[in-house]
Amino acid sequence: MTRKLHIAAAQMGGIHLSDTREQAVARLRELLRQAHARSVKFVVFPELALTTFFPRKWYDDQAEVDARFFERDMPSAVTQPLFDDARRYGIGFYLGYAELTQEAGTTRRFNTAILVSPAGAIVGKYRKVHLPGHADFKPQAAFQHLEKKYFEVGDLGFQTWRSQDAIIGMLICNDRRWPEAFRALTLQGAELITLGFNTPTENLHYPEPPALRVHHHLIMAQAMAFMNATWLVETAKCGFEDGNRMFGHSVIVAPTGEIVAKSASEDDELISVEADLDLAQNLKKTMFNYAAHRRPEHYRILIDRVGAEDTPANR
Repeated sequence: MTRKLHIAAAQMGGIHLSDTREQAVARLRELLRQAHARSVKFVVFPELALTTFFPRKWYDDQAEVDARFFERDMPSAVTQPLFDDARRYGIGFYLGYAELTQEAGTTRRFNTAILVSPAGAIVGKYRKVHLPGHADFKPQAAFQHLEKKYFEVGDLGFQTWRSQDAIIGMLICNDRRWPEAFRALTLQGAELITLGFNTPTENLHYPEPPALRVHHHLIMAQAMAFMNATWLVETAKCGFEDGNRMFGHSVIVAPTGEIVAKSASEDDELISVEADLDLAQNLKKTMFNYAAHRRPEHYRILIDRVGAEDTPANR
């Protein structure tokens, strides 16, 4: 019997510094209501879905950053209504947020995503591994990208969870540029990979046309889905946030590498597809049959070496 799961990307427009968490949660709840009206059963919300993308700004006072942008509890009193709605509708979801936690007497901060079941229970957590940007202040830059200042590298690795009759993995934003992350998930059987992102339209580090940035985003999504024979949902928070623009182009990609749904705006927008979770089985049994074709004995360099180096064979 074919397994079907109606999945959606719940894109959000910009969240401004003046916006409250209550306002952000109200928008998430409206997107969830729309998903229910379409009979969607699993929704992917964006990265840092409760606040503006605060790493674009330098703050001297970490206590202010913690109070304004980080979540100490999940769910909290503010976010609990979203969980209640999900339970009432029978919809699972992925949600990205800034996590502040106390572990062994130390305050730690992560760019985090959670997987929530249709019963409203948290069944999985992922902390972003591939943090982009910088930790130092760049006074000449049009904006900052300070994820390395505000977050630690995720410490939970790449995991999968069985939920809603599917094996689901989670990634966040810049992880989509690193093939190792996808392969680590599909080696654990991932059939659906979920990813929220907040991506500036302008490249902070070197000149790059906005259209080229979108092109790279789309070809990465198609390539990662196909080469790993998995469904992929990538959801943006986008549009203008306090004068800074992030691009949209939220996508749902089939295991064949085909884009089967894409957002048309930079506002709150829901796109959805009834996904055949078994669509990739032919690929998993033939072209991407890992057990038959992978040769990990020749991949050791991927673990042993971080940066590119010249090797004797090149000389």
